[in-house]
Amino acid sequence: MATFTYEALHGTTGKTQKGTVEASSSDDAVQRIKSQGLFPTEVREQKSKGGGKGDGKAVAGGGSKKKKKAMAFGKVNAKQITLFTRQLSTLTDAGLPLLRSLQILESQNKPGLMKNVLQGVCEEVEGGSSLSESMSKHPKAFDHLYSKMVGAGEIGGVLDVILQRLADFMEKSQRLKRQIKGAMVYPIAVVVIAILIVTGIMIFIIPKFEAIFADFGVVLPGLTRWLMSTSRWVAGSNPGQEIPGAVFLLLSPIIAILLFKLIRKAGPGRAATDYIMLFSPIIGNLIRKTTIARFTRTLGTLISAGVPILDAILITRDTSGNFVFEKALNKVHDSIREGESFAGPLRESKTCDAIVVNMIDVGEETGEMDVMLLKIADNYDEEVDVAVASLVSLLEPIMVILIGGMVGTIVVAMFLPLVAMIESLQSGGM
Repeated sequence: MATFTYEALHGTTGKTQKGTVEASSSDDAVQRIKSQGLFPTEVREQKSKGGGKGDGKAVAGGGSKKKKKAMAFGKVNAKQITLFTRQLSTLTDAGLPLLRSLQILESQNKPGLMKNVLQGVCEEVEGGSSLSESMSKHPKAFDHLYSKMVGAGEIGGVLDVILQRLADFMEKSQRLKRQIKGAMVYPIAVVVIAILIVTGIMIFIIPKFEAIFADFGVVLPGLTRWLMSTSRWVAGSNPGQEIPGAVFLLLSPIIAILLFKLIRKAGPGRAATDYIMLFSPIIGNLIRKTTIARFTRTLGTLISAGVPILDAILITRDTSGNFVFEKALNKVHDSIREGESFAGPLRESKTCDAIVVNMIDVGEETGEMDVMLLKIADNYDEEVDVAVASLVSLLEPIMVILIGGMVGTIVVAMFLPLVAMIESLQSGGM
């Protein structure tokens, strides 16, 4: 028998504990430590006086070989994380040990970033780390919100319930994102096709009319001259012009998106764009409802999972996705820390509708804050559905008017000289 020193986490309190244990091998030592309700993080055999064998660290859980990992970059897809969460919740609810559940899910994944992450989590859990601690080391897959909720489930002994709530939360978030993206596909497609058609008219059709008008010596109206000048710029036929304007037209959406992202990387730029979008007349209402639904569902889920309210507010603030709401939640956090109410600073910030503040106020008084927050989220999810449908129905006539205006301008500009030509021919014939 040899003596092993160890560091481990207590199963209920999560505190670090050190000690020694007599065992025949490192694997036996790990099992003895786990039987005491501890999760070993480091197990080391004490050196003998003669400087014998046990000078190496033993990885808790045995000497299993590390699996080779495939090359992968970027972040794990949110859909993969949602599916993994749902499957892990089902397996743990069925009574399978956590490590076995993780190994099953890891083996089911195809080679890639998700499989690499799960391999790392399995190795760390097998080595004695808690699941939340293991997941926090892989931020490309499991964000701060995810790790905190899993940690709360481990401490409370309700990991299967928390995973189920987390899966529900992620599925609803994914549904909301898909709905908004799906609503934007039609207007974006129409705008892109319209730009391509107008660019084609400018390059191939307008120059032929210009040649006809030049042959007949027609005096061109100002609108027609402007259109032909624009056509030459788009086609790149102006003297000394090196780059056709069509290149700028086709690249302008990409440049605008990149510029927008660059502006948002700076703190003042992000704050300014968030304020503008939140209070804009058309999409501001949709952004407000979406953000309220997101932050109330996040906060309600965290509180119901047992996360302390101050920590829950900070996590919600960091995942709200809007500077205006981050600022409001910061004030709420300071207010609660000083023993004041949640609803007060939220009402003063004027970021939420009165009904949201009132429901939160009632939740504070009744002690059912999490229930009220989740009810608000469900209500606003429905309102987002209505807002998206309204936005799409509003965009359709706006796009028809804009596209019709562009085409109408081109037609009028081309027909004005034709009318002048016909009149001159008629007067000449008479």
